[in-house]
Order: sequence, then C-alpha cells, then structure tokens
Amino acid sequence: MGTKRSPKARANELRRLIQHHDRQYYVENDPEIADFEYDQLLEELTVLEKQHPELATPDSPTARVAGVPLEGFTTVRHAVPMLSLDNTYSADELRQFDARVKKQLAVNSVAYTVELKLDGVGVSLTYENGLLVRGATRGDGEQGDDVTANIRTIRSVPLKLTGEELPGAVEIRGEVFMSRSGFAALNERRVRDGAPAFVNPRNAAAGSLKLLDPKEVQKRPLDAFFYQVVNAFELGIVTQTEAVTVMVGMGVKAGPHLTRCDCIEDVIDACLGRQERRRELDYDIDGMVVKVDSLEMQLQLGATGKSPRWGIAYKFPAESATTVVQDIVVQVGRTGRLTPVALLESVFVSGSTVSRATLHNQDEIDRLDIRIGDTVIIEKGGEVIPKVVKVVKSKRTGRPRRFRMPEECPVCGEPASRPDGEVDLRCESVSCPAQLKRRLEHFASRGAMDIEGLGKALVDQLVDEEMVSDYGDLYSLTRDELAALERMGEKSADNLLSALEGSKERPFDRVLYALGIRHVGSRVASALAEGFPSMTALAAAGAEELAAIDEVGPVIAVSVESFLGAQRNMEVMEKLKVAGVRTEAVRRVPRSGSLEGKRFVLTGELPGMTRTAATEAIEAAGGRVSSSVSPRTDYVVAGSKPGSKERKAKGLGVTIIDEEKLRRLLAG
Repeated sequence: MGTKRSPKARANELRRLIQHHDRQYYVENDPEIADFEYDQLLEELTVLEKQHPELATPDSPTARVAGVPLEGFTTVRHAVPMLSLDNTYSADELRQFDARVKKQLAVNSVAYTVELKLDGVGVSLTYENGLLVRGATRGDGEQGDDVTANIRTIRSVPLKLTGEELPGAVEIRGEVFMSRSGFAALNERRVRDGAPAFVNPRNAAAGSLKLLDPKEVQKRPLDAFFYQVVNAFELGIVTQTEAVTVMVGMGVKAGPHLTRCDCIEDVIDACLGRQERRRELDYDIDGMVVKVDSLEMQLQLGATGKSPRWGIAYKFPAESATTVVQDIVVQVGRTGRLTPVALLESVFVSGSTVSRATLHNQDEIDRLDIRIGDTVIIEKGGEVIPKVVKVVKSKRTGRPRRFRMPEECPVCGEPASRPDGEVDLRCESVSCPAQLKRRLEHFASRGAMDIEGLGKALVDQLVDEEMVSDYGDLYSLTRDELAALERMGEKSADNLLSALEGSKERPFDRVLYALGIRHVGSRVASALAEGFPSMTALAAAGAEELAAIDEVGPVIAVSVESFLGAQRNMEVMEKLKVAGVRTEAVRRVPRSGSLEGKRFVLTGELPGMTRTAATEAIEAAGGRVSSSVSPRTDYVVAGSKPGSKERKAKGLGVTIIDEEKLRRLLAG
C-alpha cells in the first residue's frame, strides 16, 4: 500500500486538476472529463477545505463565490486610462488611417493586427505574483467600478496565472460578454420563473456585472475574451501578436480570430471577410479592431485626449428598420439644451426594441424633411442611440405635420435662444425645473458625488415638491421631510442622508466634475483641481490662466470663467462649503525628505516592489507619478526591461534611477 497523502497535498492536487480542466473547458474548448467527474473533484475540494479551513487559498476554485453580498461598488482609478477607439465605416477611411500612421512614423509600410470588436463590457484585471487581485469596469475611461467579486465568478477568467517567470504585476484588458446561446437559455429560465426577459446579450452582461451578490452573478452565463497587456513593451513584449501569445501562455482566454496583416489592403480584406461571416459566431460583434502591431510604434504614435493614434475600429454597416413617427417632443437637458425627440411606433432593431430617437436640432429636422406621421428608416448598428437616417417619402400620405422648435422652453416657459456659432436652442432660465433635475442627476451620479439612492424618480419628487432649488439644498434635507415623500419611509430617508454625508468626502476634482460645468469632464476637472486647488483660486483665475492648464483650451476656459463668474452659482458654492463639501483640494502632508512637487515615471519591472506599491509610496511622500515622459519629468525609475520610456528619458536628459535610489529618496 502506498503512503496516504496529507490533506494539504490532496487539496493542492485537486486545485491543480480543477484549474487544468477549467482551462480545457472554458479557454481551450477541449474538455477532457465529463461534467459529473468535474463536479466530484470540486465537491471533494469543498469538503476538504471545510474540514481544514487553513488549507483554503485565494486562488482556490471554491473561492470564485465567497462572502456576503456587497453593499455597493467602490470606485477605482485606472493606472493607465482605458481610451476609446475612433471609428471608421469604409475601406477608404481605413486607408486614410494607414496614411496618417505612416506619415507620423515616417515609414513606408506598417504591419497591423485585426481583431474582433466584441459587443461586450470593457474590463481591466490586475494580477500580482500571478494571483487575481482586482477586476474593474472601464467606467468613464479614467475610473471604473471595482467588480472583483463578480469577475471571480467567470469560469474563463483564471484566478491564478500559469507558466514560468510570471511578472510581479500585470494588467490585462478585455471584454465580458454573454454568448447568444447562453443569453437565450438565460431568458428561457427567466420567463419560466416569471421574471422579465433581457433585451439583448450586452445589456444582460452589463447588468450581471452590476449585481451586488456574486452568487447571483455566478448563475449568469458570462464569458470573457482579453486583448491587451497594459505596458506590454515594458515587460519585454514587442508586438501585439506576441502579447496575445503571452496571454495564452499565462492561461488567459485571448480574443480569437486575430489576423496579422502586412499592409492595409490585407486589413481591409480581413474586415470585409469577417463582416460577411459575423453571424457564424455565437456572440455579437459590431466590427473589427485594427492595431499597429509594433508596440514601439504604438508608443511613438501616442494618443489624443480620448483615443489612441495606433488603433481604430472598423464598424460594420448598421442594421436598419422601418417605422412611423407618431410625434415629436422636446427634452430639456442639464445645460438648457433643447433636443427634439421622435416618438416612434415600437420596432425591433439590432437586438433591442426602439421607440424613441433623437433628432438633434431643427437643422437636422429640416435636412431630413421629417414630419409627424412620416414613415422613416432608423439605424442602430453597434451604437447605443438609434437615429433616423431617411424619410420614406413614397409612403407619405395625407397631411403629415411639420415641426418647428419652440421659442420658449416647454418646461418653464422662459425664452429659448440660439447662441452665436451653435446649432442648438437653449433655455435661458437658471431656475428651469427640467435643467435642475438633470443637473441634480449628474451631481449624484457614480463618477461625480456618487450619492446612492438619489436617482431620477427621487430627484423628480424633490424638484416637483420644491424641496430643492440647487445642489446645496440637498444637504439641508431632513429625515422628516424625506420620510414624508411617497415611497420613501424612514429607512430610505436614513440611507439617503447617510449617502449625502458620505459624499462630503469626495475629492475636490470630483466636486468640480459634479457641478456640470459645460465642457468640463472628469479629466478636465482633475487638471483644473491640480492647477487651482480651491474654488476660490479657480473663481479668481481669468480665462487666459485657465487655458494655460493641460487639457484646458480657450472654449473650456471661457465656460469655466462664465460659470464661476455668475453670482447665483457662487452662492451655491458657498452653500456647499458651509455644508462641509470639499471646495478645495486636500494637500498631502509630505514626510521628512519630501518629494513634494517631483514628477516620476515608472518603467520596467522593479525587483522589490510592485508598480502599485511604488506609486503609493511616491504619492505618500508628496510626489506625482505620470504615465509618460516629458521635459517636466524629474525622475524615471527604471527596472528590468524598461523599454522606450528609458530611451526617451535619455534623449530629454531626464535623471534615470533604479529601485535602490528610489528607496533612498523615499527615506529622505
């Protein structure tokens, strides 16, 4: 008889076997054992870990669903922004993209990769020492939700990377999605259980990632493909093709059907070929992604504020449907913009039922010659918002009514005007209830003040009952006032008051973004807060000073100056300040041996600390970590395989240090 294995040895063996079979089934699509045998292995490991709790490990398959439901999601900032790709819609536009790339690189030929553009939910996963430590949604590109617990339930996502010589820290990005067959089966179960069916796979996947109970997420047929290794060049990877190979070697389910092309004409052939065969796949794609294969060239090309210059999306032609315009109404946005919206006879197109479509402005209505009662063609394709593209005039009968934008706001009745150089009408009233509602919704949104429970329905009640007239009034609401509202009650009132109290701790840049100043998104708000770290300083700055800040141009500067120059708005700012909302940036207290004001760039793999740990240490000492080298960079911290940032630093004469030198600087 052989020696009986210890519980620890058996647990390790079971984990290895289950992880192997997970990869064979979910990644390789080549299962080696029956479901019953797999379930027996998992059950044995579950029992063993219950009997010996000390054997449980973070990467155990039994840990995919653990703990109690979450109370909410925390917001995390991406170390490297998750940018959106620009779109193209034709072969000629792809050729124009190729010409721009070659001109900027000063080369005659460029190799590209062509990959599937999944219609899913963008996510970013971080692994440290091979273990999954964080999963986050794309969010606004700068920051997203921490959905680690939900990501861990997806069987095709490895909890532990495989292979030798794994990097100390690595971030991969991809898409979470739901297959068509899995979506159909899920809807069948929901209908059978009396629950409403989901509209399309993408919405089902997005909604599943937002569930607060991981046990419920596990019941959803979620899958994932990954397509990017962040800072791959610094890890010694030189091409996108190689990055995909490296991911596969680490046990990551890389996006399938990647094609490497030596010229743009081959790219076009690959895009058009997949366009014809898109329905062969069991998941939705709305186009193809084209990337420069060389990562060094990608670094040279860089990015604009929103999109990388080294990649572009080829969008498939939109799917269309015919319907009837039943009416045209006007909506009022938070900046006073009046937008005409067509109310349509409901029609199913591109995966969802459409009953409304924006018409943008009077110029667009005139261009289309669209009238109430007309038969129209709408398109949706991969876009979220449907649009009217054509009026079928051959079906125009009777006397369809022309539509003209009103001269007054349809909500408050105050005059509407069209500012010089713009195509939109705007309500001029600062007390317009419709604007106030939309502004309050934005103020409370996840990326702004993140006031949980303050949704559209409650905002409408608060404004309609004249309980609030601006942001500042939110912080004067009482428990009795809130509890008296319809469908509120004391518990809901307490929860909202707690959320309002918590929102006072949001940093100054989030407060700036929450104000809804025209043209000021989250990135611009961060740049303004760094340049002018208090509301007082910002209000005192002129347009010329504001425009000198990175990310801020003349148009944004004038918008900020105008907003903070209005007496009514500054009165609201004072309300927020009195309520305890942060109207100035919190300055870090640097340690002895301060790095205050010093700018650092990290490149390569540091032997004794992760990139996250190094960043936190530098910032705690008053320094700032940037993702790119510039003449304003003080130090580049270079580890092994440092890549192009080190070369750029040498060219600019920036001081290059190693980890040991960094530690000495941190120690003062």
